[in-house]
Amino acid sequence: MDNKQNQEEHAPVYRPEGGKKIKGLFSTQTVEKVGTGTTQRKTISKMFWFCTQNDAGEILVQPLNKNMVPAGASTAVPLDDFLAKYNPEPEMYLKSVYPKMQELNSTVQRAEEQRQRGALYSAQFEYENALAVDEENVRANFGLGLTYMERGEAVKAKDILGRIVGLEAAFAPEHKHLFNEFGISLRKSRMVDQSIEYYTRALAMTETDENLHYNAARAYYDKGDLQKCREHLDRALAINPAHEEVAKFIEFLNNKK
Repeated sequence: MDNKQNQEEHAPVYRPEGGKKIKGLFSTQTVEKVGTGTTQRKTISKMFWFCTQNDAGEILVQPLNKNMVPAGASTAVPLDDFLAKYNPEPEMYLKSVYPKMQELNSTVQRAEEQRQRGALYSAQFEYENALAVDEENVRANFGLGLTYMERGEAVKAKDILGRIVGLEAAFAPEHKHLFNEFGISLRKSRMVDQSIEYYTRALAMTETDENLHYNAARAYYDKGDLQKCREHLDRALAINPAHEEVAKFIEFLNNKK
């Protein structure tokens, strides 16, 4: 199998025919008039979008950054509007965008492997390479923050925290394991106020996660705010009455009276 055939199998651009979901690179054009009278002329600007169809049938469109990789928040577009305004760009996707996406993913994967092995400076190098391509990359931001915390560099970790809190995509359900791990690391690094700020932001995005409430309770306990601690334990238990750690924590607090 040659390289082009391999790319076509792994990076298709789907149209709605045949029941397949839309996925791939698309473009939109905007025509603007510049000048007045006889000097007036039209300019056409073209934007590129990485597009995927969700289970509700909507198309999630995400702009490309200057490095030609999808970056930033996705916007949901109704299917009819999408088909009317967006044009497929399969050749550009296969030749340019898809390889760059794969390269970015490989860089982040290398960084994660280095961090798991304890090679923290190598991990930092790879994470920073990834962020140079996509500064909003969720996995790279979380990973770099965790790397700094594991090295005991609280000031740098705090800077990364500020970036993560501002990334709406960081708190999407698919990153749940990352934001739980990050919050726990904040608390263990004695960055209690920062962990509470972080959990507050996370819970604003996904309020029905019992583990987030449990971890927020532990952060408030470390801060000495037992009322807030109990509030989050109660919410965690309401979501999952079988949560053993929550039940043990409540029993521990009751025995302290």
